[in-house]
Amino acid sequence: MFAYLRAVREELSHVSWPTPRETVVYTALVIAVSLATAVYLGLFDAILLWFIDRIVFF
Repeated sequence: MFAYLRAVREELSHVSWPTPRETVVYTALVIAVSLATAVYLGLFDAILLWFIDRIVFF
């Protein structure tokens, strides 16, 4: 168990951690892309639903 934890600690020392600024920028980017995807899919769903309603209840 202790050998495993030492190996994990050694591997984590090789990780290139992002700076706090990079973390904020990447987090904002993920939020923006997620919101854009949600809006796109929501609009696509609404348009498709409107189109299907027009066909079914013609």
